[in-house]
Amino acid sequence: MAHDGTGGSGPGGPRPGRTDGTRPEDGTDGAAGLKADAIGFLDALVIGLNSTSPAYSLAAVLGPIVALAGIYAPGVMLASFVPMLLIASAFYYLNKVDQDCGTTFSWVTRAMGPWAGWLGGWAIALTGVLVIGSLADVAVHFGLLAAGLDSWAVDPVVRQTLTVVVILAMTAICVIGTELSAHLQNVLILAQVFFLLAFAVVAFHRVYAGTGTLDSIEPSVAWLNPFGAGGSALTGGLLLGVFIYWGWESAVNLTEEVEDSATAPGKAGIWSTVVLLVTYLSVGFAVVAYAGTAFLAENASEEEAVFAVLAHEVMGGWDWVVLLAVCTSALASTQTTIIPASRTALSMARRHALPPALAHIHPRFRTPDVSTWWVAGIAIGWYLVINQISENALLDSLTALSLLIAFYYALTGLACAVYYRRHLLENVHNFLLIGVGPVVGAALLAWLLVESVTDMADPENSAGGVSWFGLGPPLVIGIVIGLVGVLVMVFWRLRDGRYWQERRGVADPDLVHGTQQKP
Repeated sequence: MAHDGTGGSGPGGPRPGRTDGTRPEDGTDGAAGLKADAIGFLDALVIGLNSTSPAYSLAAVLGPIVALAGIYAPGVMLASFVPMLLIASAFYYLNKVDQDCGTTFSWVTRAMGPWAGWLGGWAIALTGVLVIGSLADVAVHFGLLAAGLDSWAVDPVVRQTLTVVVILAMTAICVIGTELSAHLQNVLILAQVFFLLAFAVVAFHRVYAGTGTLDSIEPSVAWLNPFGAGGSALTGGLLLGVFIYWGWESAVNLTEEVEDSATAPGKAGIWSTVVLLVTYLSVGFAVVAYAGTAFLAENASEEEAVFAVLAHEVMGGWDWVVLLAVCTSALASTQTTIIPASRTALSMARRHALPPALAHIHPRFRTPDVSTWWVAGIAIGWYLVINQISENALLDSLTALSLLIAFYYALTGLACAVYYRRHLLENVHNFLLIGVGPVVGAALLAWLLVESVTDMADPENSAGGVSWFGLGPPLVIGIVIGLVGVLVMVFWRLRDGRYWQERRGVADPDLVHGTQQKP
């Protein structure tokens, strides 16, 4: 049985344990709550993995990281893992005492108050809106390439039309049920991992057999040194590296629908980051060893297209295997990225922080249908509009993601220590894993956030090298998203102030120590 609560009273005080995926204060019919125990730990783990879109993330980021760090690119990816693991720990411990599908929104509200909590929820919701269209576009592009339909792949009308169809299809699956979503994700992750491993094995074989077609390099353990390329290369690489791990927390957004909701979703999030590390290092070593740093650096600006070229170089006539890996990766992530945004909107709505219609649960499928379709609709609108501006504008909007990601991850890490503040000195375990670890992770991400702002301020660092109001387009997009969020928040505060009556609290001792009795 899952329970949640705080040490306090009133709106921010203890809440009764839930038995059906909803809560008494939601104002919803219990029969129409989110479907409890719909999926298990492994399903949640797979969804967390697919949310990061491993093959696509590697395709998009590996070239630029190599351009910065050379042979030490695997070391940079290893270093990027550290803040992710520390924040994953914060998600685990916060979920242990508050199993709310709104995750960061709910936890930050309880630890730091409604204003900070609302902005954390806004950041999560907007990351989905910004990236869903791009992920679906990549899935369509690589799917067409794998099928040999190259002319369709470069036709903007065909690509954009099929992209919208993919988003609608993935959204429908999310609405129909969490179990169906999980079954599809299981198939997609198996296909993706198989394709990536096949690519890595063939690449390593050809390196050691001396049959490579590029400037192959025999791999070395020394490549794991993140400081090998110098401090500036590490800084730039970390900004890119954080992106490839982002998304694993989708497993925790399903907490109200996962068996053993107090611990399983958090464990799934942590294990997702570990599995991703192994995957990224394996493929990273294989790519750098086979292609060499010169080829990857020269083609870094091509981003995911580099994988299409490498697929042909490594696999020959079997290049469709890698193309299909990127396609399934982006397709899976299109679906799973809808989950955090829709569940966060649901959580915010039932706490009266957004319009109540967004809290509607489908009576048959027991999923947040209204918020899910709203997320998809806004994402489609953003994708189509931004594409009319330019393809570079779409890339710049993706770059702006790092600002939102670093913001809400850092906020979550800080909230963990604040919410558990009365328990940090009880033992060394609490002090290090619940206090120091999440705070260090938050500090690293805050530093990366500042570095991102500095980097994005220079128009030359944007996709098109153009200036918007004297700044780089990614920073302008990030600022606009922040300002719109503040305006919406203030507007809703004036219209319905119930959410803002919540007060900060602390973690319930009974929940922390596992002594809470089932109702």
